[in-house]
Amino acid sequence: MLDRNRHSFRIRLQGMRLAPLGSPLVPALANESIEPHQRTPNNTGRIGPSPWHRFAYRGSAAPPDTGYVFRRTDLGGFEIPATVESVAHCSYATTLMRTGVMLSTVEHLLSALRGCGVDNAYVEVDNLEVPIMDGSAEAFAEMIESAGLVDQPTARRVLLVREKVSAVSGNRSISIEPADAYEIDCVIDFPHPLIGVQHRSVTLGNGSFAREIASARTFGFIEEVEALRRANLIRGGSLDNAIVLTRDGMLNETGLRWSDEFVRHKILDIIGDLALLGMPLLGRVKAERSGHLLHAALMASLLRNRAAWEIVDLPASIGARAPALA
Repeated sequence: MLDRNRHSFRIRLQGMRLAPLGSPLVPALANESIEPHQRTPNNTGRIGPSPWHRFAYRGSAAPPDTGYVFRRTDLGGFEIPATVESVAHCSYATTLMRTGVMLSTVEHLLSALRGCGVDNAYVEVDNLEVPIMDGSAEAFAEMIESAGLVDQPTARRVLLVREKVSAVSGNRSISIEPADAYEIDCVIDFPHPLIGVQHRSVTLGNGSFAREIASARTFGFIEEVEALRRANLIRGGSLDNAIVLTRDGMLNETGLRWSDEFVRHKILDIIGDLALLGMPLLGRVKAERSGHLLHAALMASLLRNRAAWEIVDLPASIGARAPALA
């Protein structure tokens, strides 16, 4: 979390093109429309000033095969690729690192990029953290919507799951298995009167991220927030950028955006963390009490099991009868 009065943040999405892989076999898919081409921003939009930061959102041409790359403008544009290999820490938030240079709290922005259908982006940050905003991905999604996206004349590349892969730790688990779309089924269980057991499923595509997930805020218990602040692990954290839970309720006076906002935010985190795989997924994610650490373990296990996945292009003839991938 950032001091809201001190730092600026700029996101720039840049158009990419990926070389086709030939004619890979793709399984029978659902009958909704999928975008078969890579997508890139249409124009320059701007938000600001806001209660958190000033923003500029810009798109322009860029080399192929870049994916998502963060640039630390306070360090001369030092680049940190958003990949599984770059994950350094993943306890309370996902932190990336390259040759000792770190960037934390990346998951909400990555979730918006993947959820809104952006294939490639340069993200410029002038500090060691991505702004926490209001604790959700709503502002990031609004920036992407404001700029708009255009198709590129190259097939979109997706990671097709062939075999089930799991990561388990005690009563916590997350798995991914073959499916005809990018589906997430999530269960959380907290002994709190506002949460309890919550379950939600979402198929990513056709605007579902913006409608159902983007506005769900992060949450924490008041004792955890105070401990993190004392340890200097969060800066500027307040009721403006998180749901803060007390023993019997919440400190926020604005109330919840949905009764199941908590499990929706967990899905937001899953989308953001799994965006580190570098492309959209065709697979079903099942998560039960999972967190950033298990998400990273799942991705590492998946990539190690080369028989469990395949990278495929989506030619227009296939995309016309495939499910939407956002």
